Amino acid sequence: MLRFSRYLLVILLCQQLPAQEPATEPEKNRNQPAILEITDDIELDSDVQYGAIRVLRSGVRINGNGAWLIGPGAQAGQRPSEYRGTAILAEGVSHVTLRNVNARGWETGLVVRNARGWLIENCNFSDNFHDPDFGWGENGRRGGIVLEQVSESVLLRNRANRVWDGCVLVKSNDNLLDGNDFSHCSNTCLKLWTACRNSIRDNVLSHGIRLTPGEVHARDSTCVLIESGSNGNSLIRNDCTYGGDGIFVRVLNGWCSTGNLFEKNDCSYANNNGVECWAQENSFVSNTANHCSYGFWMGGSDKTRLINNEASFNGLPDGQHNSPHLPEQGHAGIVFMFGPSSHTLVRGNRCEGNNGAGIAIVGDLASRGQKWQAWHWVVDGNHLISNRWGIYAKHAAWLVFTANQFENNQTDKMLDEDVLQVDDRDGQTQPVASGAGPLRLEVLGPASVMAGTEAEWRAIVHGAASAEPLSFQWDLQQGLLRTGPGFRQRFNQPGFYRLGVNVTVGQQTELAWRDVYVVGADEVSGTEGELSNWTLTDFQERVRSAEQKSRMQITADHQEKLVGNSSLGVTIDPYAGFRVALKWTAPMKEARQVSDQQRLSFWLKSINEDVTGWQGGPFLTLHGASGEECLLEPAEGRDLMRELDDNEGRDGWRLFEIPLGGDTRWNRIGKLPATVTGISLSFDSWGAPPLKLWIDGLDIDRPPQPAVIP
Repeated sequence: MLRFSRYLLVILLCQQLPAQEPATEPEKNRNQPAILEITDDIELDSDVQYGAIRVLRSGVRINGNGAWLIGPGAQAGQRPSEYRGTAILAEGVSHVTLRNVNARGWETGLVVRNARGWLIENCNFSDNFHDPDFGWGENGRRGGIVLEQVSESVLLRNRANRVWDGCVLVKSNDNLLDGNDFSHCSNTCLKLWTACRNSIRDNVLSHGIRLTPGEVHARDSTCVLIESGSNGNSLIRNDCTYGGDGIFVRVLNGWCSTGNLFEKNDCSYANNNGVECWAQENSFVSNTANHCSYGFWMGGSDKTRLINNEASFNGLPDGQHNSPHLPEQGHAGIVFMFGPSSHTLVRGNRCEGNNGAGIAIVGDLASRGQKWQAWHWVVDGNHLISNRWGIYAKHAAWLVFTANQFENNQTDKMLDEDVLQVDDRDGQTQPVASGAGPLRLEVLGPASVMAGTEAEWRAIVHGAASAEPLSFQWDLQQGLLRTGPGFRQRFNQPGFYRLGVNVTVGQQTELAWRDVYVVGADEVSGTEGELSNWTLTDFQERVRSAEQKSRMQITADHQEKLVGNSSLGVTIDPYAGFRVALKWTAPMKEARQVSDQQRLSFWLKSINEDVTGWQGGPFLTLHGASGEECLLEPAEGRDLMRELDDNEGRDGWRLFEIPLGGDTRWNRIGKLPATVTGISLSFDSWGAPPLKLWIDGLDIDRPPQPAVIP
């Protein structure tokens, strides 16, 4: 028993050691083949230096016994271009066990594609491709471990240090990463790209940074990068310290990563932000983000929950202090800025000694809050100590402050400009004891409503004792609070509406929301189940390309819909990578006579996987009976695929309403046909990934009417 306890102690101590130089490799190579193909269980010889391995059969077990796979970049001082090849490659094979293998000098240590059920344990993929001098932008997925379309696999106690990316999960779901050391990387220690429901716990993911002396922003290097629809992951108790950022939830292409839980991670000492998040509906619980430029930078992260975190000593003159954006060259422990922040809960956090605000709540500065406010917040039970401002707010509305504790701040609460609908109950109640509190609140009611009809939503409270009185407040972002458990509304004009509710039970206020889409009654048959009249055409510089390369799969989608029974679901795969036109040819009975006073409208939902996203658009063509065409496109300098009216439009539905006469947003090129017999919707991406589009409610109708009927 004593021997077993000592063994466990040694294992625990080894797991806590910092990144080390690789163990000594054997000097001899017994004329091993350049590529070792594995089709059965194998044990490698620790006294032999091997070349590359290819795993060709499912179910095999590979025990490396500490053997080394040496690549062409293994010599000291090699240039990045000299790291070539993959040490271990497996494609289409599953249920493989890989243990105790070391590999260095390669472009990538391990690549697994199209597989499931792998166990990768006690392997070392350090000192492969590494490029600390690379500038901004993407530089390939390479370095330690790259998993593409790998599911239900386990990575235990592996290492990948001094590489470009320690570990990359691409379209890889339901995996477990536990006790690995992917630290000291020049790009990311861990990257998730369209990777969902992964459990990532107790890993060393520190020192993900690419920085030269005197540089400010560290070129988007980070300990953890989460990108492009990586949803439902849990990251728990990971060391994400000393990065460019600690954890970075990035939304370059508009495809948000949502539903992720970040709990008890240490993101301190980041060059920029301990946590930087631009996506909505994520939860941050009991994390630490101290001694960074900002603790939590939460631009554009609506529907966020920040509970029991620590964000202290950020932006100090003798520490990290990049990009001061608050007044007086200020920073913050927690800041929501340069992006909308509706429906936000900030509870039980400790913010001490920040050079600026403990918590900063900031709406759109350029429009002075006219484009968007920081709206619908509950700020509850936070401990704000020795900051310039305990709480700073500007261009914000519908804020509830309750049970926050203030100590030794220069100013406890600075409500700067255009701060409206403030319910300040600080000092009147005690903070909620722990976690997210005993309450759970949901809103029941329709997500889409027909214009001109009345709809109702109700707030349902779970977890409150029946004897406690309930207090309800509703708002439709109009500044007109309504009370009661239900909310009724009739809308006249189609569009997106943001509905919020607060419920107070005793000492606690909880919030919830519902995104409401108001739609028109009419649409052409092409977005209501009639698919045969749609065609796809590749265009380049408005000229049809010589070869049609793009292909589409088209469905009547009865799940993702707003108007009628279905939407038009389109997947373009392959996609040629330039402008592609979806053309609907109208049946004879649906040909439309049109005028300058009308508008073309449609709802759009889209996913573009390319990291740089859309290249302008959308571009619309009205086709006439005699072959004439009229083009409607965004005005010069405007990219209306990126220019959102509502932040929720990034991965929700967007309503496009295009006046046929043109306006400041839309140019018309050519004369309107007297009768429209077809409509083309064209889209253009900077890259060439598969495109996914949902189109609903396509119609040509009358100009809009007043928005809301009281």
